Amino acid sequence: MQIEIINTGSELLLGRVLNTHQQFLCRRFADAGAVVGRLTCVSDAGEEIEQAVRDALARADIIVTTGGLGPTSDDRTRDHIAALLGRKLQVNQTVLSRIEKWFCGRKRPMPKSTAVQAQVPEGAMVLLNEHGTAPGLIIEVPAGKFRAAKSWLVMLPGPPRELRPMFDVQVLPWFRQQFPEVAVFVCRTLKTSGLGESRVEEVIAPKLQLLVERGLEIGYCARTGEVDVRFVSCGVGAQVITAEAEMITRELLGDSVFGCDDEQLEQVVVRLLTERRRWLVLAESCTGGFIANRITNVPGASAVLWGGGVTYANDAKMKLVGVREETLREHGAVSEATAREMAEGARRVAKSDYAIAVTGIAGPSGGSAGKPVGTVFIAVATLRGVEVRRSHNDFDRETFKYVTSQQALDMLRRALLKEK
Repeated sequence: MQIEIINTGSELLLGRVLNTHQQFLCRRFADAGAVVGRLTCVSDAGEEIEQAVRDALARADIIVTTGGLGPTSDDRTRDHIAALLGRKLQVNQTVLSRIEKWFCGRKRPMPKSTAVQAQVPEGAMVLLNEHGTAPGLIIEVPAGKFRAAKSWLVMLPGPPRELRPMFDVQVLPWFRQQFPEVAVFVCRTLKTSGLGESRVEEVIAPKLQLLVERGLEIGYCARTGEVDVRFVSCGVGAQVITAEAEMITRELLGDSVFGCDDEQLEQVVVRLLTERRRWLVLAESCTGGFIANRITNVPGASAVLWGGGVTYANDAKMKLVGVREETLREHGAVSEATAREMAEGARRVAKSDYAIAVTGIAGPSGGSAGKPVGTVFIAVATLRGVEVRRSHNDFDRETFKYVTSQQALDMLRRALLKEK
């Protein structure tokens, strides 16, 4: 089965808006057993949209377009596709009524131009929009018009908050009903930290070779501060093969595996703290509160995070977490001794079970021969003592903060696992 996605929108090509539709739709189709074969992005120009759809109809079984169904002058997808297919646009009274009720319910006047969204190509299946005004459309394109076999054209609105529920609730059930023969597809991703991409492959690939011969596909993806290992299998026995691969990999990589699929490291840390009923406190210098931001993005973090401080200046390190003046004078703000006292002091002030402290040189200036830009000391204080690690994260400031936060959270995760 050949599936193509055509994203429309000049704002995407100008780099003004991040194209999240590609990832969402590809993931949804893959999970349903059908991998997208081609992605195209075109401007709002009508001729560009028409040509992209014409080309796709000559190749694909399913073509999904996103955007261009709204009421403004740059929403041209509906009109040009109707012209391409030779179908007249007709007012759909159900859609028009829903648009009118949408504005009435919000006590807003309905602009005349909005009614254009109720125009539907003849023969199209309407996907009602529960989160906006522009409906989606599904059109069957008969065999012989563009290629020997028939095709399906799925047209979705551009805003993600409208497109995503429409796809999940209406398009996916239609897809499964229309293509029940699609093979079983299983994809599982294990997330690791502390090992490089090449090392991960070196450790697991030889032990997974027999599964590869049985149809397993292995992929590696190095991300900032982590490496993903992806297992893909199709057809009969796909779930068994993927489960075996995951079991073997977890045994080989041990604690380096911190999660799976979409799980984030901060979610794992919050879960472990919650399960163990432990409290965490933070003392951040070079990360400027970024670790706290990641943790508080997780629902339920209030049950485990006591709080923290951005102890950026030396004075803050002394007054808020009790770093000694002589420590700063003798060793400097960026040192193992200072990181240790920051963590110990934070845990003492909060009477907390765990503390994370970070201090470093984010750059681009401030480094020296002994402590170059990117130097960072991370300390994790526990009931058992304090562990301090020195790293060299020579990146831009934003990446430096993310990598440092990833290392700190991973140190805490491993400390929590030792409680078993």
